[in-house]
Amino acid sequence: MQLTSPESLIFWTTIIFIVFFILLAKFAWKPILGAVKSREESINNALASAEAARLEMQNLTADNERILKEARAERDAMLKEAREMKEQIIADSKHEAQEQGQKLIEQAKAAIESEKNAAMAELKLQVSTLSLSIAEKLLKDELSNKESQTKLVEKMLGDVKLN
Repeated sequence: MQLTSPESLIFWTTIIFIVFFILLAKFAWKPILGAVKSREESINNALASAEAARLEMQNLTADNERILKEARAERDAMLKEAREMKEQIIADSKHEAQEQGQKLIEQAKAAIESEKNAAMAELKLQVSTLSLSIAEKLLKDELSNKESQTKLVEKMLGDVKLN
C-alpha cells in the first residue's frame, strides 16, 4: 500500500488549490486589486500631470517667442524712430546753420557796403576839399597880377558861346 498514490495527490492538490484560491479571493484578492488600481490611477494622474505640464511648457514657450518677437519689433521701431529723429535734428541743424550763415553773409555784405559808402563819401569829401584848395591856390596865383586876370577873362569870354 502506498501512502501517496497519484490520484490522491491530484485530489489533495486540487483541494489545497481550491482552499488557497478561496482564501486568496476572500482576503488577498481585493487588497491586491485595490493596490493595483490605485497604482494605475496614480500612474494615469502622473501621466495627465506630465501632459498638462508639457502643454503648459509649450504655451509658455509660444508666449515667450511671441513676447520676444514683440520686443524685437518694438526695439526695431524705437531704433528706426531714433534714426529718423537723429536725421531730422541733423537736417534742422544744417538748415538753421545755413540760415544763420546766410544772415551773417548778408550782414557782412551790408557792413562792407556801408563801409564802402562811408569811405567813398570820405574820399569825395577829401577830393573836393583838395580840389577846392588847389583851385583856390591856382586862382590866387592866376589872379595875383593884372595881366593874368585880363587873359583869364578873355579866355572865359572866348569859351562862352553866344546863342
